[in-house]
Amino acid sequence: MVRHFLTLDDFSSEEILKMVSIAEKVKSGSEKSRVLKDKNIAAIFEKPSTRTRVSFEVAVNQLGGNFVFLRSDELQLSRGEPVKDTARVLGRYVDGIVARVFEHNDLVELAKYSGTPVINALSNLYHPCQILADFLTIKEKKKKLKGLKLAYVGDGNNVCNSLLVGCTKIGLNISIGSPKRYEPNSEIVEEAKNNAKKSGSELKIVNSAKEAVQNADIVYTDVFVSMGDEKEMAERLKTFLPNFQVNTRLLENASPDAIVMHCLPAHRGQEITEDVLEGKQSVVWDQAENRLHAQKAIFIHLFYKSI
Repeated sequence: MVRHFLTLDDFSSEEILKMVSIAEKVKSGSEKSRVLKDKNIAAIFEKPSTRTRVSFEVAVNQLGGNFVFLRSDELQLSRGEPVKDTARVLGRYVDGIVARVFEHNDLVELAKYSGTPVINALSNLYHPCQILADFLTIKEKKKKLKGLKLAYVGDGNNVCNSLLVGCTKIGLNISIGSPKRYEPNSEIVEEAKNNAKKSGSELKIVNSAKEAVQNADIVYTDVFVSMGDEKEMAERLKTFLPNFQVNTRLLENASPDAIVMHCLPAHRGQEITEDVLEGKQSVVWDQAENRLHAQKAIFIHLFYKSI
């Protein structure tokens, strides 16, 4: 059966932790898989990208595969071809599809009709590849995952949604601090609550950044204005600033040895201050590097499960 990587909710806690373990082995050099040897991976990107595109392209190349990059405006999709038609054609040419899209339903359609593994490189609802890299980073810095407290401060966006799903799957406690009207997707919150009942994870959603980060081991933030929300910039900045900015004053409420995470790109002076982003508690550059190792782990898990 073809497996896809659309959301972490499609995987068991054991599978998620296995992918983190594979990423550790890849990073250390103890796993030198060529699982994509002689395979072709198509990449459809509807949005700009630095970390996601480069990490995927390098990952595919280092795993022995060929990366076929496709901008959406270069495809017949831009002229109205249905996603299902593109999916059925690409599925006959390539061995896998990586897609960074505006609408999550387009990923679901690709997965339904392509007959080949589809990986979510970001959608409006989820960003699961990022969270797998985040788990690798946290484990490196804190030596464990289960039982820690991660506080996410800011917009309840796709990264927030995926953190909710992933953390509650593996037993990592999570606290979300977002302004009213900017909380995470309510259906995904319900999914996370169900996950938490099984894993023992503690889940809390509040409208106070200070309350959210209280005694947190990890403080995580992301942009206040995501791609596609630019028209709302003035309103969003007025709502989020200054109370939801990750700065030294806010960090005083977290654990003294808390680490600071940001999936990047960062808007210094908005969701995070320069001194915190560049400070000793920041692990954002290791976090960015780990995207590469996490992407490899995803391919290895999807294409060669016997490892």
